[in-house]
Amino acid sequence: MWGKVTLEDHFNLPDFAAAAKSWAGLFAVDADRHVREICDINKIRLQYADKHGVGYHILSYTAPGIQDIADPDEALKVAQLTNDWIYQQIKDKPDRFGSFAALPMHDPAISAQELRRCVETYGFKGALVNDVQIAKDGKSLIFYDQPEWDVFWKTCVELDVPLYLHPRQPTGVVHDTLWADRKWLIGPPLSFAQGVSLHLLGMVVNGVFDRNPKLQVVIGHLGEHIPFDLWRINHWFEDIKKPLGLPIKKTIRDYFRENIWITTSGHFSTPTLKYCIEELGGADRIMFATDYPFENYHDACTWFDGVKLDVGQKEKIGRENAKKLFKLKEFKDCDNYEAY
Repeated sequence: MWGKVTLEDHFNLPDFAAAAKSWAGLFAVDADRHVREICDINKIRLQYADKHGVGYHILSYTAPGIQDIADPDEALKVAQLTNDWIYQQIKDKPDRFGSFAALPMHDPAISAQELRRCVETYGFKGALVNDVQIAKDGKSLIFYDQPEWDVFWKTCVELDVPLYLHPRQPTGVVHDTLWADRKWLIGPPLSFAQGVSLHLLGMVVNGVFDRNPKLQVVIGHLGEHIPFDLWRINHWFEDIKKPLGLPIKKTIRDYFRENIWITTSGHFSTPTLKYCIEELGGADRIMFATDYPFENYHDACTWFDGVKLDVGQKEKIGRENAKKLFKLKEFKDCDNYEAY
């Protein structure tokens, strides 16, 4: 398929290459290649995109990103530096690139202010945050599912932009208690999905979507395991938890129909994709994504281009849903419906 829109297209700043290489040791067989790819915007990335039919990228600052910076002032400084830098890289190619804002998530008002700056000044398409924020004490974890965060969520709604809730590596006491003796499960094998699914379902049960009914949140990796438990979650919420006092206004399926999107990032399985389409009641809230450079364009695109879906579903997932959610205009091959 020509003109695919890809999300979870990660970048890092060349000034942070040394740190990127150290993190790459956890996730990349070839750390040097990973650093070259993640620090490049306009050359290697576009060569891959042109070869594999990707017309538009929404870029995002790599994990753990700002969420691993404990000091609030430093976190804001690095977020602003990152957002200013990526804007300079993409501003002359609006037909190929957009970006998510990187945000410090210590204080909801400051987070909202930086989001507003990036959307109104730079035209960013929303924000991507890497799960929980490490707090000022360097130990505590900040979730965004409590009422004090409504000032941030209301800003997302007012600006009409989504938030992408992306995983991050476990650190501190969480790492030491749960993962230190199980290090091979860190990342895509388990820890990423566990972290994001806890956070997103926390937003559901703590009423974030009830208080902000127009809020849109995106999660990757074909739903971070949640779609495969959706029947069981719904059964327990509706038949047990609500009679016991769970105060949410809608069903979990309603929130997935009205507030939550999933992407294919790093999860290139045809049976899994088809299951999600069936379980979520269609393809209207699923979007294509690569998870580059942790995954590669060849695997993501050749898989997706070869998937056999019902009429219209591939176009929705490949670009139409993203065009609608992010209000995209003209980009490379945006109206090309020829087979790739």
